[in-house]
Amino acid sequence: MGCPVQNTLQFIAGKWKSVILYHLFENTVLRFSELQEKLPYVSKRMLAKQLAELEDDGVIHKTVYPVVPVKTEYRVTNFGATLKPVIQAMAVWGENYADKVHSRTNDGADES
Repeated sequence: MGCPVQNTLQFIAGKWKSVILYHLFENTVLRFSELQEKLPYVSKRMLAKQLAELEDDGVIHKTVYPVVPVKTEYRVTNFGATLKPVIQAMAVWGENYADKVHSRTNDGADES
């Protein structure tokens, strides 16, 4: 099966997939417009592409409601939920890194 990290990355590789999953884990269900609000720096086209890839891989489930305007909701599948510890670990690392950068900027010193 190859490298275990490569196996994981096949599902979350893509510039915004991990960020999308982070927001879905934090909110359980999000509409497309809500995801756009949480990722304002991502184009609508790119967001739709990343969501479609996550759906094709069975990581998220998309529900479309036949109303006008169309209402679309996304949620993590049971399979996708197995990625939660990975995304949480990335979030913790990111928070620690941001704290370190912030303290370096405030102290003017490098703590590495």
